[in-house]
Amino acid sequence: MATADLLEAWRDHLTLNRRRSPHTVRAYVASAARLLASLGETDWRALATLDVQALRQQLSARRAEGIGNVSAARELSALKAFLAFAREQTGMDAVSGPRLRGPRIKKGIPRPVTPDDAESLADCVLNDARDDWIGARDRAVLLLLYGAGLRISEALSLTGGDYPLGETLRVTGKGNKQRVVPILPILRDAVADYVARSPWPLEKGAPLFRGAKGGQLAQGMVQKAMARARVALGLPPTATPHALRHSFATHLLGAGADLRSLQELLGHASLGSTQIYTKVDAARMLEAYRAAHPRERNGT
Repeated sequence: MATADLLEAWRDHLTLNRRRSPHTVRAYVASAARLLASLGETDWRALATLDVQALRQQLSARRAEGIGNVSAARELSALKAFLAFAREQTGMDAVSGPRLRGPRIKKGIPRPVTPDDAESLADCVLNDARDDWIGARDRAVLLLLYGAGLRISEALSLTGGDYPLGETLRVTGKGNKQRVVPILPILRDAVADYVARSPWPLEKGAPLFRGAKGGQLAQGMVQKAMARARVALGLPPTATPHALRHSFATHLLGAGADLRSLQELLGHASLGSTQIYTKVDAARMLEAYRAAHPRERNGT
């Protein structure tokens, strides 16, 4: 089978079936292309039977090109997903592939999750879940935390009556305080994808996000899914569901949002809470200041 045909099938699967972002599709297809280039002429059955040694050799080749631990971990995650797809094409069990741990990542200074890392985490939980609907569910929850700044408890308290999501969503937070948050198209699409895949009926008074047995999804299940994705991607322990909400605030702050607006979006009772929650390191603050201040832009 021609390499171009294999890559096209992989690209279509990521785009149409998995509904991955263009950024993720490009990265995952590029990883697959590098593997295929090293193997030469091959087919789905040969790919489905690749062993741990083949993965090690591929990662070693990438290491020789100078990539770091984080990039190596992401490459491994992409290759595992590609080989799982190959096993599906041959009727094999998708989860029975070679087991290889990613490289250890040196712990660094706690930092917000970057936009690319947030997207990778959401895509990773989608790919690694035992059932498609569970992966779609966890991806939708994580995107709501990062893209709308919801607390995990707020996301899991949504009901069937909140669906379909519109351009805004009324959220009830701590102290029964309500706020309105904007909902981006990617968030609406992610939730719609989950609803379409879910085996449980959508009921107005029932939880929107269901557990495996149909009850309300527990916070611990989301935390475990993100922890597995974090390890697979080589991200630090600070990359938690709460960090996604924190990142929502810090990235808006860095883009020029004012604290009062952030206070409203986050549902904080006092501005002091927002100031503590949106702390960023001095270098990021200085960079944002220089980019926004007219005197700095003009070099005066």
